[in-house]
Amino acid sequence: MKTIALFGGSFDPPHIGHIAIVKALSNLDEIDKVVVLPTFLNPFKEKSFLKASKRFELLKELFLNDKDVEISDYEVKQEQKVTSIKSVKHFLKKYKKIYFVIGADNLKTLKKWQNYEELKELVTFIIASRDAIVIPRKYITLNIDENISSSELRIQNKRNNLNNRIEQITNSLDKHKAEGIEVFDLRDKNYFVDYAIIASSLGTRHTPALLNHLKDDIKPAEKFNNVDESGDWIVIDLGDILIHIMTPEYRVKYDMESFLSSLKEGKEGAEL
Repeated sequence: MKTIALFGGSFDPPHIGHIAIVKALSNLDEIDKVVVLPTFLNPFKEKSFLKASKRFELLKELFLNDKDVEISDYEVKQEQKVTSIKSVKHFLKKYKKIYFVIGADNLKTLKKWQNYEELKELVTFIIASRDAIVIPRKYITLNIDENISSSELRIQNKRNNLNNRIEQITNSLDKHKAEGIEVFDLRDKNYFVDYAIIASSLGTRHTPALLNHLKDDIKPAEKFNNVDESGDWIVIDLGDILIHIMTPEYRVKYDMESFLSSLKEGKEGAEL
């Protein structure tokens, strides 16, 4: 029977701040083992950025060589939201004492947790410092220097993913002999997509052929929300990316570059 620090959370995705917390917990003499407990789904949220199974595997990889750190799949295997009190009672069947770890940002809602009064009798809280939040003296404070949050990392992951998607699209178009491929970054430009891509076909027969090649190359990863199709101009709506495939004649006639460039440069009165 051991004393553990139970460190639960979404870990969506795991980041350097989580590593810092586990490392600091491992240095506490009164704790025999750190149990990291990823949720299937946070009780206060309706969805997660990464699937529970993926978050669990990422945590396993992060702490692969830490013999005093266990990554538990208890909540993941439930395939539903699990309350903290339920998890604590589960681990108390195996361990004699539980230090329950939460971030300082959770203090403001702690008393709203299900069966909070019972929970505080079963565990000893350890509060990981964050953003200069004042931690009451009745709690054990774990001083952490890292400020990187999961939300910040999610933004970076989304940006990287978007770049990878654009690269796949442009590579497909280039491979199948599209010409004049241009990418327009329209984020923060009050447009209905984040990026627009323009490419020229070799003619009316080549235009739909490029569409078919894109479907082969980027499906099923990409969802084709809508396709407006003709032999001269095809518009493909991927939700956050809009692809224009045009014959050279139509590209000159409608001059989409000027319109999108005006948006990109933030010029007022840009009109199509």
